[in-house]
Amino acid sequence: MVKHNNVIPNIHCKKKYLESSRGPLKVKLALNQAGKKKSRRLARAAKAAAIAPRPLKLLRPAVHCPTQRYSAKVRLGKGFTLEELKAAGLTAQYARTVGIAVDHRRTNRCNESLTRNVARLEEYKSKLVVFPKKRLSKVKNGDSSRDECRRSNDKSVNARNSVSYNIQA
Repeated sequence: MVKHNNVIPNIHCKKKYLESSRGPLKVKLALNQAGKKKSRRLARAAKAAAIAPRPLKLLRPAVHCPTQRYSAKVRLGKGFTLEELKAAGLTAQYARTVGIAVDHRRTNRCNESLTRNVARLEEYKSKLVVFPKKRLSKVKNGDSSRDECRRSNDKSVNARNSVSYNIQA
């Protein structure tokens, strides 16, 4: 407990000190900020190229923010409800395997958001290309045809077919 009428100690330790033989004397500078930014950007691009036909992020639903102040704002949610998946003709287990986020705790409170998210799922399903597990195996139920698989390897087609993540209110 602080005694007497002194200034409340609330120092702002923003500087990072480097340890030296004479103690923490040298201030650490972040002069590599631009280089780190570039390397992070290149790492993201390399990851996107490595998983090429697949999207980089999961498909997420459009939800309204909580509380009266922010309820007009629409943002991306954690995952689609089981009701939305059922209306789109998907199971939760299958949806997780094809890049769709699922949140079993979320519930639908209005029909507008339900129809909006079902439309997002339908659009994603229409552009989805499912490759067979083994490259030369026979095409099974749920897999895309060989022509669709060949076309999806084209980078220009992938850029055109990606589902937009921009949310309109």
